[in-house]
Amino acid sequence: MAKAFSAAGVSRRRFLYGCGALAGASWLGGQWSRSALAQAVSQALPQFSALRAASGGLLSAAHWGAFEATVEDGRMLDARPVGDDPAPNELIGMAPHQVHAGNRVRYPMVRKSWLEGGPGSRTELRGRDQWVRVSWEQATRLVGDEIIRVQQEHGPQAIYAGSYGWKSVGMLHNCQALLKRLMNLAGGFLGYTGDYSTGAAQVIMPHVVGSIEVYEQQTTWPEVIEHSQLVVLWGCNPMVTLRNSWNVPDHVGPGGFMALRQKGTRMICIDPVHNESARELDAEWLAPRPYTDCALLLGIAQTLLAEKLYNAGFVHDYTVGFDRFAAYLTGETDRQVKDADWAADICGLPADTIRQLARDMARQRTMIMSGWGMQRQHHGEQQHWALVTVAAMLGQIGLPGGGFGLSYHYSSGGSPIARGGVLAGMSAGVAPAGAPRPIPVARIADCLANPGKTIDHNGGKVTYPEVKMVYVAGGNTLQQHQDINNLITAWRRPQTIVVNEPYWTATAKYADIVLPATTSYERNDLDMGGDYSQRYVFPMHQCVPPQFEARNDFDIFRALAAHLGREQAFTDGKSEMQWLAGMYDAMQKQAAVNNVALPSFEVFWQSNNYVCFPIPDASRRWVRFADYREDPLLNPLGTPSGKIEIYSATVAAMGYDDCPGHPTWMPPHEWYRGPEAERFPLSLTSGHPINRLHSQLDNTPLRDKYAVADREAILINHLDAGRRGINSGDLVRAWNDRGQVLAGAVVSGDIRPGVVRISEGAWYDAADAAQPGALCTNGSVNCLTFDIGSSRLAQGNCGQMAQVNIEKYQGVPPANHAYDLPASADRTI
Repeated sequence: MAKAFSAAGVSRRRFLYGCGALAGASWLGGQWSRSALAQAVSQALPQFSALRAASGGLLSAAHWGAFEATVEDGRMLDARPVGDDPAPNELIGMAPHQVHAGNRVRYPMVRKSWLEGGPGSRTELRGRDQWVRVSWEQATRLVGDEIIRVQQEHGPQAIYAGSYGWKSVGMLHNCQALLKRLMNLAGGFLGYTGDYSTGAAQVIMPHVVGSIEVYEQQTTWPEVIEHSQLVVLWGCNPMVTLRNSWNVPDHVGPGGFMALRQKGTRMICIDPVHNESARELDAEWLAPRPYTDCALLLGIAQTLLAEKLYNAGFVHDYTVGFDRFAAYLTGETDRQVKDADWAADICGLPADTIRQLARDMARQRTMIMSGWGMQRQHHGEQQHWALVTVAAMLGQIGLPGGGFGLSYHYSSGGSPIARGGVLAGMSAGVAPAGAPRPIPVARIADCLANPGKTIDHNGGKVTYPEVKMVYVAGGNTLQQHQDINNLITAWRRPQTIVVNEPYWTATAKYADIVLPATTSYERNDLDMGGDYSQRYVFPMHQCVPPQFEARNDFDIFRALAAHLGREQAFTDGKSEMQWLAGMYDAMQKQAAVNNVALPSFEVFWQSNNYVCFPIPDASRRWVRFADYREDPLLNPLGTPSGKIEIYSATVAAMGYDDCPGHPTWMPPHEWYRGPEAERFPLSLTSGHPINRLHSQLDNTPLRDKYAVADREAILINHLDAGRRGINSGDLVRAWNDRGQVLAGAVVSGDIRPGVVRISEGAWYDAADAAQPGALCTNGSVNCLTFDIGSSRLAQGNCGQMAQVNIEKYQGVPPANHAYDLPASADRTI
């Protein structure tokens, strides 16, 4: 990003002189025009050049990249990626549609029965009750009084304010942190542990390699490009998922993958779907049956063992417990050899293909890049444990371009880390004494439905409290959680549900009080660019005023804090811009310690530019686990043994029959050989969509690119479609005992026979909200998935598996109201 500010090489004297001259001219003489200021900045600090000053666009950012916004007469007309984005994402162009969406929550709204009858009134009407518009003053009083009432009558454990979700970018207006800050000041709350993305892996990996691993930095791309001879993409679709990031993406990852292709590096994609990455990278495609990855990995491991292809020296020096695992592979412990023929029978790949894959991986410098979908399954812990075990047997962990990586597909893992400073937003504060123990995030429906129930979790016990109030900000619970119909039933138990939300999502429609929140484009903020590289600092300029009566999250929670008598403690006496200046100043001091000079906040903010930190050469040549490989005694892992634990005595001692002490194949809750397969013969897979981020952007014109028959698409093999008389474009019903959805058929050879795929994130809409298990008119896949924990160890979600059947839909289809305002809300306009 050559046009951005790089502080490398700027002398302290020159920096201070330039900034001093600017400060004197600009702030004493009044604010300059943007073009005049940009010119002055460029003259004083050539390294701090203006970003396309002639365009006049406001610089801001989103999960899909940094952009310049075109605004006229208070309307956002266009948003274009910054010119030096290495992989511009066209999703940025949807920012104006997000601001001016037709289904914005325009005013504070209260469900009629709740307003008239008080907390707990007619909760069965959630999702179909009337709405009443109220003032912000009244809404703030209603929510604030309810927080006080529940705290006094039931205690902090009765308020669930975990508020899980992808929120919006921005360090200050991080609604989840702000909600937790408020609730900690109010007396505490019930929170959550883990996440939906990596619920199983992040619990098992500390037992195996001593860190959660899924969010750790990866061996950097220069090392992979130069040294990897074989790259195995296992259950991931990086050319889709790397388009977005938790913060602002640096978009380095796509370039790394394209460099591998241009170099001619062999790549293999293991996935039941011939996904976009396999096609774009020209990778070989191996399509096992869904949910059988652990068996396939065990077949590879047994081949390495039987053919003496594994690195016995590495296993001896750097791992523990291999002898127990080897006894399992050979059948010594259960009289079943886990060879390639056994694995082939389960996973559906030819045994010779499995053997050859093991040989190729052993004879070449191999990097196994794994996705997370295969651990969002029953027994999901076993997949990643087995994958790390295979990598350990190959003996390449800690070598340039070898080993394994669990986040190359996420937020540009492997992007070299820059030297500068790091922004920190408002903290969630300190939990008060006696705060309740959090619950695993994916067990929220179970918690709401079964107060007093005790579950196992990672060697301990968790007892569910009785939740009286739920507060959601920055999430879409009724979209992301499994078995939506079961969740809706559990959702009726709390007395009050409050949602901060820009749009009428399903979660908002099933709430009691909805507070209209701004999009990130209607407020000022700051954020980092590059989740792993931390290379950029972007100003997020307010592009347009708040729409209708929307308020930003900082102001929403500040008003609630004032009602609770805690405003000063919540804000620290600072306004939005004062917080941003303080965040920048703290980051500036960190950068100075690293010998990186930055301009003042005022200069940075007014210049409409962004910071680009330098990347040291050492960062470009970083190899994960290299220190451990070089000296395991001086650089032990965080496991009890200090080594990679192929067998974990800690896990074994927990005594969980669904998570033994070493990687183990166990048939999942549902699969093609289960008793449910007779009625539901198709194995459902799910994954991230290409044209949205989870459920974000599903209410934009992008739907025109992927909706089929005005519904979410379902990918089906032509053999399965032919047996059912289904053609591309047909409206079909997919169902099982948990739910049913309408979807538009896409018939293709890019999916294994016996498998169907629906992307996650399509907004839920019940054809009849009064009917249990009602048909979802819009193809929301979580109507079909089941809601059990991945195991007693992690209690992660099982959101990417289910057995279903499909049929061509007959008759007149119900209307799709997923993106409509509730009728009573519409009448208030």
